[in-house]
Amino acid sequence: MKYIFSICLVFSLFISNAQETTPEITVPKNTQTEEGVIPANSFKNAEQLPQEVQTDTIPVVKTNRYGLRVGIDLFKLTRALYDKDYKGIEFVGDYRLTKKYFLAAEIGNENKTTDDDRLNFTTKGSYIKAGFDYNGYENWLDMENIISIGLRYGFSSFNQQLNSYKIYNSSPYFDEIPQIASGEKYNGLTASWVEVVAGVKAKVFNNVFVGFSLRLNTLITNKKPGNFDNLYIPGFNRTYDGSFGVGFNYTVSYFIPIYKKKVLPVETSNKKSPKK
Repeated sequence: MKYIFSICLVFSLFISNAQETTPEITVPKNTQTEEGVIPANSFKNAEQLPQEVQTDTIPVVKTNRYGLRVGIDLFKLTRALYDKDYKGIEFVGDYRLTKKYFLAAEIGNENKTTDDDRLNFTTKGSYIKAGFDYNGYENWLDMENIISIGLRYGFSSFNQQLNSYKIYNSSPYFDEIPQIASGEKYNGLTASWVEVVAGVKAKVFNNVFVGFSLRLNTLITNKKPGNFDNLYIPGFNRTYDGSFGVGFNYTVSYFIPIYKKKVLPVETSNKKSPKK
């Protein structure tokens, strides 16, 4: 009896000690996810991961302005100050269609007297050019500068007046034939061409831009007089080898804003996608 009582006492102390050291385990309910039901007993041995710190940044909103830019060619306007044989004016303009593309046009008038070794003639007429520019420059915030390449179709209506000429003398034995006055006029002349334009425009003040452009021209049509040639065409400039020409302008223009578009940056997230 004494031994039985001792065994019961030891067993009771063992059970009491086990109840005091065993932690209470709370089993969560089954969890529903997109990939199915996660059993509640799967959380028993789960380790708690550190929470991911997410930093919020304020996106920079860029605003693009759309409108009409009009100006004047300072090169043609000031050329008359140092060239007594030239008078001309050219107005330029462009309209922003999209982020990169602009409709562009030039319209002008020229009166130029050309004095060569054998010829002296005067060209008078007007012209118009129309086409587009592509801006390849990626501006920073609130900048509107342009580095562009474009294409134009040009048309000119003009007249020529042959003032004087000299007959070429191939024999040095005879004296040079004196200059012959003419005064003959050729009216109703026309020409059309295509030109490639490369230019730059930079904003110097609020809505005020300065720029310049280089142009390479090639004639498409050229209505010539019967016994004369169009050596100078308004808007096209001097012809080289009959169909090739070059041009240059230096402009100041004013931008007239019409409406604005906000460009929102592409949203990025630093959250890692869960592994499947």
